[in-house]
Amino acid sequence: MSRVSSRLGIFAKVEGLPIGLVLAVLYGAFMLTAPSVFLGYRIYMSFFQTVPPMLVLGIGLTFIITAGEIDLSFPAVVALSGFVFTWCFKNLHSPWIGFLLALGSGGLVGYVNGLLVARLRVPSIMATLAAQFFWYGVTILIAGGLQIDIASVTTETIHTLFVGRLFGVLPIQALWSTGLVAVFWFILNRHKFGEAIMFIGDNAEVARVMGINVEATRIQLFVMNGVLAAFAGLLLTLEINVFFPTQGQGMLLPVMAAVFIGGTSIAGGTGVLVGTLFGAYIVGSLEPGVVATGIGGYWVQLVQGLVMAAVVVLNIVIGEEGVSAFAKAARKWALPAGGDPHSKPGGGNRG
Repeated sequence: MSRVSSRLGIFAKVEGLPIGLVLAVLYGAFMLTAPSVFLGYRIYMSFFQTVPPMLVLGIGLTFIITAGEIDLSFPAVVALSGFVFTWCFKNLHSPWIGFLLALGSGGLVGYVNGLLVARLRVPSIMATLAAQFFWYGVTILIAGGLQIDIASVTTETIHTLFVGRLFGVLPIQALWSTGLVAVFWFILNRHKFGEAIMFIGDNAEVARVMGINVEATRIQLFVMNGVLAAFAGLLLTLEINVFFPTQGQGMLLPVMAAVFIGGTSIAGGTGVLVGTLFGAYIVGSLEPGVVATGIGGYWVQLVQGLVMAAVVVLNIVIGEEGVSAFAKAARKWALPAGGDPHSKPGGGNRG
């Protein structure tokens, strides 16, 4: 049993591996139940097209939750950045200016959120919930509630660079999002900023005693998340070639699910970006996969809930504490009630 425990412990130490295996098993199940869809390459190209904006949002949210905070405003930033880019493209005829201003708009939202949380001590859940309503309202107001077509952006270099097709097949946004996971993994796990984030998530007061500028770090964190959310909004807008005022709605819960499925601790102090990568593809693949199997539409959310719950339980079981608890429970089940592995039969006390 100790061998099983040690093997599970090694398995748990490989970041994101359990969730990656869950994703592989999920795709294997879909291949068996819907071979006509999942044995071809087109469905996977579709995932590489639709999942990257959610993955980019998940990167920022992983940092936020690791720091013990929450940000509910990123769906509104997706809409705001999309409008800023679209307006600049239509009126200034400059997609690159629009790109930079869109990223700046996300950074501005993040900076305001950071000031509210770090300086005014407003709980992040309340500050960002208010920001969610406010910035969606601003976007709808200045857009007049209308969607804006930008089909001509497909002829621009910016479109080819961010959402084009490599070799005419692979959506380039998949490479951008995966590359960002690699960069931010390094920041979280090998850079002093990531170290500060983890210390703050564990205990902000201890982090302050250790010389970390907690307020400044929190502001930088929210600015970073705002810029990432704006980039996700740009990927979405460039891909669909149209802006609509409510884009980003419906992304809050899937992104949070991807982060938590990936193994990031809701209590803060631990972030698993590789897990977020796999979690995003699990969440993004579930609905089309379940539909492709031919299961009725009424079952989709039920199956999604079961799979997500199973993955979260797996994360807990395979965690270090979970491995120890599992091994202890397994030893208990393997022994007779009240038994001792070193005792001999009939060796009890005699009256």
